[in-house]
Amino acid sequence: MLSKPDVLNANLLIVDDQEVNVCLLEETLRGAGYTRITSTQNPYEVSELHRKNSYDLILLDLLMPGMDGFQVLEELEKIENDSYLPVLVITAQPDHKLRALKAGAKDFISKPFDLAEVRTRIHNLLEVRLLYKRLENYSKELEETVQVRTAELRESEIRFRRLTELSSDWYWEQDEAGHFTQIFGPVLELLGIEAIDILDEPSETTEAHWNKEEQALLVAYIADRRPFLDFVYRRHHPDGSLQYFMISGEPMFDSSGCFTGYRGVGKDITESIHPAS
Repeated sequence: MLSKPDVLNANLLIVDDQEVNVCLLEETLRGAGYTRITSTQNPYEVSELHRKNSYDLILLDLLMPGMDGFQVLEELEKIENDSYLPVLVITAQPDHKLRALKAGAKDFISKPFDLAEVRTRIHNLLEVRLLYKRLENYSKELEETVQVRTAELRESEIRFRRLTELSSDWYWEQDEAGHFTQIFGPVLELLGIEAIDILDEPSETTEAHWNKEEQALLVAYIADRRPFLDFVYRRHHPDGSLQYFMISGEPMFDSSGCFTGYRGVGKDITESIHPAS
């Protein structure tokens, strides 16, 4: 929520070619407690002043010689683009009010001034403007936080993969259908097979194949969406020799809790179980 000092410290600009009107508005605002008030009687200065100072509210007279308030509104629209145009128009012509609102102004006050109405409309518009700015700043901060967090996650992922490369022979990921989507490391060279064969049904030919019981257990883990750690998996070769692998994996879920697949690491541990003589 906004506090009273938030509103009273807002940055205001008064634009009116009549000095008496400028003085009256300045006196009214200072009497209400506003502390940051700037004024100009030259409409040609408004765009540059706003570009430099980013006013929270501009009190703009519509009927001025040389450059009227509608032209000023057009110039301000170019600066603000899709942002909130903080303009309160001042007019003695009732038919100008709707035109000014269509041109981007947020509200209007009529001449001659009702000072109580002036203070109320200014206060209400400032509350909206300051809340808009706060929301805009929060969105930017949130976007920056997301960008930083995303960069951190990417760096963490890189470190994780580097660590897994040091502690294992390969890193793998599967989608929800069990298809391998990513493999890092020399798994094909180690196994001499396609990666998808790791969980395929074992071949009944004379080619190398996986132990059926161990494969069934591993498939059951995955079907139940359970993690597994240091699961030892044997592969039988036609010459009667065995190749041992140790794999670990965990299920992955998205932000809504839906299963998206598995990821894990694998390592050839044949040498540690049956050291070469």
